[in-house]
Amino acid sequence: MSSSTAPGSPQAIRHRLVLLVTCLALGTVVAAMASLNVALPGLARDTRASQTDLSWIIDAYSLAFASLLLPAGALGDRFGRRKALLAGLAVFGGGSAAAVFTTSPAVLIGLRGVLGVGAALVMPATLSTITSTFPSAQRARAVSVWAAVAGAGALLGVLATGTLLEQWTWRSAFWLNVALAALALVGTLRFVPESAEADQPRLDATGALLSVIGLVALVYSIIEAPARGWGDPATLGGIGFGLLVLAAFVLFELRRRHPLLDPRLFRNRHFAAGSLSITLQFFVFFGFIFVMMQYLQLVRGDSALTAATSMIPMALAMMPASRLTPRLVARFGFRAPWTLGLVAVSAAMGVLTQVGTSSPYWVIGAGLFLLGAGMGLAMTPATTAITDALPRSLQSVGSAVNDLSRELGGALGIAVLGSVLNASYRSHLHLPHAPEAVARAARSSLAAAHAIGGPVAEQGRGAFIDGMHTALLGGTVAAALAAVAVATLMRSPRHLSQHAAQAGGEGGPATDSAIRPAGLGSRR
Repeated sequence: MSSSTAPGSPQAIRHRLVLLVTCLALGTVVAAMASLNVALPGLARDTRASQTDLSWIIDAYSLAFASLLLPAGALGDRFGRRKALLAGLAVFGGGSAAAVFTTSPAVLIGLRGVLGVGAALVMPATLSTITSTFPSAQRARAVSVWAAVAGAGALLGVLATGTLLEQWTWRSAFWLNVALAALALVGTLRFVPESAEADQPRLDATGALLSVIGLVALVYSIIEAPARGWGDPATLGGIGFGLLVLAAFVLFELRRRHPLLDPRLFRNRHFAAGSLSITLQFFVFFGFIFVMMQYLQLVRGDSALTAATSMIPMALAMMPASRLTPRLVARFGFRAPWTLGLVAVSAAMGVLTQVGTSSPYWVIGAGLFLLGAGMGLAMTPATTAITDALPRSLQSVGSAVNDLSRELGGALGIAVLGSVLNASYRSHLHLPHAPEAVARAARSSLAAAHAIGGPVAEQGRGAFIDGMHTALLGGTVAAALAAVAVATLMRSPRHLSQHAAQAGGEGGPATDSAIRPAGLGSRR
């Protein structure tokens, strides 16, 4: 080891500070995806938000986040990743401060979208800053820390918000956002170096617009489906329109000389496996958090802090598993620990589908521990597969796709599993003897049924359990499909040994000529 990279050298200290600040910024925006879930019961009571409103309050952030990641990442590459971090943290913190003072679900949905815009600027800049700052010998380990924070940040956000809710209202979750954003902003100003790609082509504005329209139409239609009906022409038309626009985006990008996202990249099996795996992992993860926080508080009757601390077994398993994974990859290759992790996620969802109104906590804890271990095993190989599959000239693209996969998976998980929960809850809640106004309020959300109390609350809890089981079964299937896909795509022993050597040794990207997907030519 050279003196410049020795543990106590000035360069090594600078690297650690950069990693600390970028992970703080990352944790701030990732925590915001899940932290508000623990506040949903109180938020629903104070703002009279329906179950559909609650889905939108959570998903407006994820949707804006996912929709704008690619153009926001491209802006950071062109004008500077440090500038993108600063701008994103300022938008995120300002939007959080404004949200403290709102009482309207509609306004809160809009402000959560503003937070998502800020987060879209922050997240791609964090990983691309790490990959462009750290030397190849240290990059894999730094990426594993980044992946651990990306996964555990959501759980830490839930725990922090649950603690705050013991003394204050749901507004304290937004004050937490303000404090973390301010701290990360100061750290960025002080320690993070500027980096940008020279001679970048013009931003693909048309591609960005198509991707945003397609994603918004698709997620909007899914979230609104339980209220309108899955067979309603507006629902089917919205989903069809969203898919059509996304197909047009792919065709348009194939014809661009400098696309926002070149679909040909997915010809690389490692890149495709990583992207698909992360999408489905976070589909399951954030959909589960959305469902479970309501179950713990409104069905089991836990306080916000108790519900948050109930998630600790997941964190206890996730972070050590994530840190251990680089060693397992170096010894066994990507395929074995990665596939095992996805199988564990699917098994965890299967365990949690057995939970009822009076299940002992050890059943929940066992499922959570298994889920955390599975996520930790699968996250680092998936992230490293994406970044290692591309040469240095395309690292910013890899970072953006990695982030997009996470946020798109989270947005779709909340939308799809939340909608399945909502639809099943409505269909199983039968209140023939209740006044129409009472029945309508109870069907709007479990929080409303809980507030009504009595037999209505009891039937509401039963209907919610039925909906939760159906939603978690969907998560079980999604994780199993991810495991099959990864095992299939990563089946080449020759490629596995090459990438395992990179992960265990240099951890840097493969050479341009070795992995460049067919059709890319000299494109940057």
